[in-house]
Amino acid sequence: MARKDIFANITSPANAGIERKATPGYATHGASRSMISSLSELRDKVEQAAQQVPGETIIELDPEALESSFVSDRMGIDDVAYAELLEAIRERGQDTPIQVRPHPTAEGRYQIVFGHRRARAAKDLGRPVRAVVKAISDADHVIAQGQENSARENLSFIERAMFAQRLVELAYERATIQAALSVDAPMLTRMLSVLGRVPAEIANAIGAAKSVGRDRWTELAQQIERPTTLELARILVNDQAFLSLESDARFEFLARGIKKATKPSKRPSNASEWRANDSSVRAEFKGSGKSYSIALKANDAARFGRFIAENLGRFHQEFLKSTETEGK
Repeated sequence: MARKDIFANITSPANAGIERKATPGYATHGASRSMISSLSELRDKVEQAAQQVPGETIIELDPEALESSFVSDRMGIDDVAYAELLEAIRERGQDTPIQVRPHPTAEGRYQIVFGHRRARAAKDLGRPVRAVVKAISDADHVIAQGQENSARENLSFIERAMFAQRLVELAYERATIQAALSVDAPMLTRMLSVLGRVPAEIANAIGAAKSVGRDRWTELAQQIERPTTLELARILVNDQAFLSLESDARFEFLARGIKKATKPSKRPSNASEWRANDSSVRAEFKGSGKSYSIALKANDAARFGRFIAENLGRFHQEFLKSTETEGK
C-alpha cells in the first residue's frame, strides 16, 4: 500500500499560506506537539524558498539607492508599455525581482544590472523595489543585462545594435558582446556595420522603431552611406513633419523621402507633338532608328487614324516626289 505524502498539503499552491490548527480533540503535547511544530517550520521554509532565485535571496531596496547601468540598452521609454507595467505593478505588485550589484565606487548604493523599468515603476509608486543583489564583474554585468533583454525580446534591432556599439567603445571583446546579445559573429558584424554607416544622430532621431527589422535598417544604411543621401537624411530628420511622428512612422518617413529623392528620373523622351488649330486632334510622334510611331489623341481618333491608313499610299507617293525635288 502506497504511503500518503504527508507534505502534499504544505507544498500545494492551493493551500499555501493557510495554517492548519489542531482540532479541540487532538493531542497537542508530547510527540504530536513536536510533529506539528516541525511541519510548521517546514512550511515556512517552503514559503521562503518560493521567494528565492537559485543561490540568491530577494530583498527590498529603496529605489533612491539605485543607479542605472553604466551602459544603456534602450533608446528612451515606450510610454504606452511603461504605463501598462506601472498599472500591473500597482494592482498585483512586482512579480519579478530586478538584479542589482553593489555600486563599484559608492558605498551603500547599488547599480541596476537589469530591471530599470520595474525600478522606475516602484519609485513612481512610492514602493520599495524587490531585488536580487549579486556582486559581479563589469563583463558579467553586461552579459546578464544583455541576455535578460534578449530573453524578453523587447529590444528592437537598432537598440541591440547600439548596445553592441557601446560595448565595442568600452573595449569589450567580441566574444563577450556576442554572449550579451546571444548572437553569432556574422550577426554582430551586421549590427555594427549598420551603425558604421548610419550616424548616431540619425539613429537617435528615429528612435527604437520596434517594428523595423535588420533588413530594412541595412537597406537604409546602404542608401545613407552616399554623401548626397546622408545630407538629405539630415535635412529630413529636422523636418517638423518628421518630428511630429512616432518612432516607427519616423523611419517610414525617412525611407520614403530618400527613396523619392533617389528614384531614377525618366529618360528624356524624343517625342514631338502636333495639334490641330482647334485642338480637336493631338498627335504624338516618336522615332528612333528604323522605328517611328504616331499616337492620336482625339474623340474621333479611330476614324482619323483609319483615314490616314487608307491614304498612306498617296502620302508615300508625295513623300517620294518631295525627296526627288530635294535631290535636284
